[in-house]
Amino acid sequence: MITDVILKEKQTDQKLNGFSFEEVGDDHLFTGLETPMKKDAFKLSDNEKKEKIAILFEEIMDVMGLDLTDDSLQGTPKRVAKMYIDEIFSGLNPANKPKVALFDNKYQYNQMLVEKNITFYSNCEHHFVPIIGKAHVAYISSGKVIGLSKLNRIVQYYAKRPQVQERLTNQIAEDLKGILGTEDVAVIIDAKHLCVSSRGIKDDTSSTVTSYFGGKFNNQEKIAELQNTLNY
Repeated sequence: MITDVILKEKQTDQKLNGFSFEEVGDDHLFTGLETPMKKDAFKLSDNEKKEKIAILFEEIMDVMGLDLTDDSLQGTPKRVAKMYIDEIFSGLNPANKPKVALFDNKYQYNQMLVEKNITFYSNCEHHFVPIIGKAHVAYISSGKVIGLSKLNRIVQYYAKRPQVQERLTNQIAEDLKGILGTEDVAVIIDAKHLCVSSRGIKDDTSSTVTSYFGGKFNNQEKIAELQNTLNY
């Protein structure tokens, strides 16, 4: 099965908007703001997916020459399958989206609220290696407020899928705008990509920063105020 995929790729032009598949991966290009999903992505149950992934990952390990009879490796295919579906890629399933309750802004707090340094772990969709970073989320209430822990959960939900950082930033912002009923949302993400530090250019010192500034945050004065808050 894996061999068939390799042969099929060799027979294709391997071009996307003039770029090779390798260039797309190394330059972190992506095709859109929605996570690319098949229409029948949830035809199989989670248990069925784990069973198939375990079989396929066992084949990958076998192709690499690993001894699958070794006590340390025997359970690896099933462990990987469980990790993929239940943990690091659980954000692909809409059923896992956090349920959010809004509350009246009874304190009449009309300044920005900032939840900073939200640690997250994601995975690069080009090489399936970790992205490790911190997200800073801010909003100005339009009459409703959201529980603080839900801001963290929304970040984690979108992070737990194969990602590109620009898309992750926008997905978090767009969801919060819809939930809170306001354009006054800001999201800043600062992350290290292991596809940059552990392979390819092998630069372990750089990080990538992306941002979204909506509504009242989309002016220099408010951006400066937010940056000052993050630097406290």
